[in-house]
Amino acid sequence: MKITADSIVVAASGQPSANVGDETVIAGLTRGNYYGLNPVAARVWELIQTPARMTDLRQTLAAEYEVSPERCGVDLLELLERLHAEGLIEVREDR
Repeated sequence: MKITADSIVVAASGQPSANVGDETVIAGLTRGNYYGLNPVAARVWELIQTPARMTDLRQTLAAEYEVSPERCGVDLLELLERLHAEGLIEVREDR
């Protein structure tokens, strides 16, 4: 499923994570891999513990990290697509 501005994303269930210093480590049980997230990606992971609309995530992160919404949107989409490809998040369309 393609992630769009109206997509709602949420961390997939059964993906335990823990904070380790400034990073977050996710145990990707679906594929048996571990993933390390830098502080910004860790913030995204924190925000998607409950379902969140892509546009709301972009707005929150752009404000918190003082980056343009356009640049934030590009980087956020790239991260979410990678997390989705690894089975770490679920993507839903708002209806």
